[in-house]
Formats: sequence, C-alpha cells, structure tokens
Amino acid sequence: MNIKLPFIPERTEKPRENGITMMMDKGLSIREAECFVESAGEFTDLVKLAFGTGIFAKSIDDKIRLYRQAGIHAYFGGTLFEAFIVRGQFDEFRRFIDRYHVDMAEISDGSIAFPHEKKLEYIRILSQQVTVLSEVGSKIKGVVLEPEMWAQYMKSERQAGSWKVIAEARESGTIGIYRSDGTANKRLINLLGQEVGNENILWEAPNKNQQAWFIKKYGANVNVGNIATGEVVSLETLRLGLRSDTFFEFLPENLHCFKQME
Repeated sequence: MNIKLPFIPERTEKPRENGITMMMDKGLSIREAECFVESAGEFTDLVKLAFGTGIFAKSIDDKIRLYRQAGIHAYFGGTLFEAFIVRGQFDEFRRFIDRYHVDMAEISDGSIAFPHEKKLEYIRILSQQVTVLSEVGSKIKGVVLEPEMWAQYMKSERQAGSWKVIAEARESGTIGIYRSDGTANKRLINLLGQEVGNENILWEAPNKNQQAWFIKKYGANVNVGNIATGEVVSLETLRLGLRSDTFFEFLPENLHCFKQME
C-alpha cells in the first residue's frame, strides 16, 4: 500500500489458498507478459494459458518460466486437455505438461462428453503428478446440469484429488453459473457454496458486475477466474472497496450516511 487507509479489507498473501485471482492469457507475447507481471503479478495467483495456445504459442517455455519466477502458477486450459483426450492421448498430455515443467493441470469436460467416472480417474492419476483444477459445467449452450448434479460432481472431484473445482462460465460469462444475460444463477451458486464450500470453488467471473457480485456475497477473498489481462488490477480495487461497485461493502454502518440515493 502506498498509504494506509482504515477499513480496507485484509487480503490474503501469496501463496494463497483463498482470495485467488486467475488470469486468462489468450496469447500474450513475452514482452506483454513481462509488462503484466510488473503491473499485476503480485495480485495474480494463476494464469490459464487459454484455449489451445499452448500447442503453438511462441516461446511458451520462457513465458511459463517468467510467470513461475513471479510466483504465479501457469497451466494449460482444460480445452487443450480435452483435445488430447478426444484423440486418445492422455499419456501424451502427461508428458506434455512434464515437458514444460508446469505444476498444475486443468481437467474439464466442457466441450466433449465422457463418463464422469472416467473424469475422476483422470483426476486421481494427474493429482499424483501435479496440482489439479477440475472444471464442472458445459461450454455448450443448452446443455444444462441440474444444481444437485453440479454439487455432486464437484464434491466427487474434490474427493478424487482436485485442489479447487472451477465453476464454468466461459469467457463470455453467459453460460454455466450465469444466465444468458450475464446475471448470476443464485439458486445454483447458493447450493454450490453450501454443499461444496465457497473456499473450494474458483468462480469464473469475467465481467465486472459478476466480480462485484461475488465480492459482495463472499467477501474480498473470494476465488475468481477468467479475468482479462487488463482487468486484474481493477479487480483488486473491487476487492478492496476502492471502486464504486463495492465502495460501501467494507465501511462501518455509521459511514453509510454518505451513500448517494440510487
């Protein structure tokens, strides 16, 4: 902090178990990644090398090393995992992540369908090799899981070895735990928080109003992901109540008299 203000919520420190921020790297160059680390590295815990960019992005090993030196865990997104699985190349995927010395892997089934027991098997095997994040929810519009099934899947994946379970929303924030207009599916989120535990879930929240909603619901140290590269610092201001959307969340009641009428 450049100056200490009262009533700023206490943030967890890296390495964090909670208050995690996951940024989506959709193909940053080394120079862009260096600039990101300089400005936002201390606020970032995880970087998802999104989509299938890990297959062809230039100097990917250098970028992973850069993130690692900044105390950030880089990993390949779940879509790349599925690209290996659909081709019957699980062992090749394991060798691929070893080749780049990443210490985390994401397991998902958002684009392809396979038995959930098989997904649990992948989690059990990979969790002996790296820290596993598993994602629940389909990326396909119209494919809907009942809330009770979401909770069941998340709990079983945690038991199989997932460190955190990711609640699907895609980059758009209009699917999975959100409705098509981007608003939160409150019934689903409430059930998952109660049954799985908010601290065990990484909520995908790509849009500002979604990030603010989760901070208001669970506090400054909620786990959120799919954050755009240029939005990590502004997310931190939301967490600290330094942006209008969360300005009064952490102030005492006697200061609420300053609220403007809506």
